[in-house]
Amino acid sequence: MLCATLLALAASLSVSLARPHIRPLSGEMVNYINKLNTTWKAGHNFRDVDYAYVKNLCGTLLKGPKLPVMVQYAEGMKLPAEFDSREQWPNCPTLREIRDQGSCGSCWAFGAAEAISDRICIHTSGKVSVEISAQDLLTCCDSCGMGCNGGYPPNAWDFWTTNGLVTGGLYNSHIGCRPYTIEPCEHHVNGSRPPCTGEGGDTPQCVTQCEAGYTPSYENDKHYGKTAYGVPSEEDQIKSEIYKNGPVEGAFTVYEDFPSYKSGVYQHVSGTALGGHAIKILGWGEENGVPYWLCANSWNTDWGDNGYFKILRGSDHCGIESEIVAGIPK
Repeated sequence: MLCATLLALAASLSVSLARPHIRPLSGEMVNYINKLNTTWKAGHNFRDVDYAYVKNLCGTLLKGPKLPVMVQYAEGMKLPAEFDSREQWPNCPTLREIRDQGSCGSCWAFGAAEAISDRICIHTSGKVSVEISAQDLLTCCDSCGMGCNGGYPPNAWDFWTTNGLVTGGLYNSHIGCRPYTIEPCEHHVNGSRPPCTGEGGDTPQCVTQCEAGYTPSYENDKHYGKTAYGVPSEEDQIKSEIYKNGPVEGAFTVYEDFPSYKSGVYQHVSGTALGGHAIKILGWGEENGVPYWLCANSWNTDWGDNGYFKILRGSDHCGIESEIVAGIPK
């Protein structure tokens, strides 16, 4: 019995020794991933960036409250092999927008605000095109969690139906009622933005008025959701939801290799979990025979594939299919 235990221990030690812990964001990590010749390529999205900053970006609290589940009757619906919301609804400019959450764990608010903006345009056939304020959601939704220290995507969509959300563009854009006030930071050494540090800022105050010079009033600028719901984790259910109603918000577990993603279809190959992260899922397809979900991140356009990434589809990889939420505008 002791012999068997020692053999098992030796086997587990040899496995752990075979996969050494590689420092995240390092050249060694990038080279390790690329030498594996897996379904994706790594690169340097963050240079001389405090590792704690990257960890702070993962601000989604997974396995939290659930919304009622909406089942799409997908039978008889011919779903295409590839789908991209940007091509399906070309008259909705927010579908092409990549935002930047700055040094705040506000991804839960960004994924929601982005998909809600898209859906308002899609469901009005392009007549209403607005940027819904991530700032308003981040700062005013007390039930959503802890602001810059993490939140629950289902509660964000529920807040849209009960309290409404005003408009607001990117940092320093002066677009809409409440633009984002947390400054982007510089992912690379040479750039115009301030350096990214590991100090996540405090959550800004909830301000129930629009910035100076903007009309209408805060209350009159609000947009409301009619319904908010969870989407079943089956692949065709998620596809049907996106195909019929527009992008959804998804959340997944980020591992230490993900911040180095550059192109291809991401799947976890190295490193431990950093935390939960929320994003917008806007389509699907196949690359070299590998099925993927097409997602928009909120780490600016100098991250990944101009701000976008693809992740393995159909096997709930990193939990990507388990926490999909959406809603319909009023």
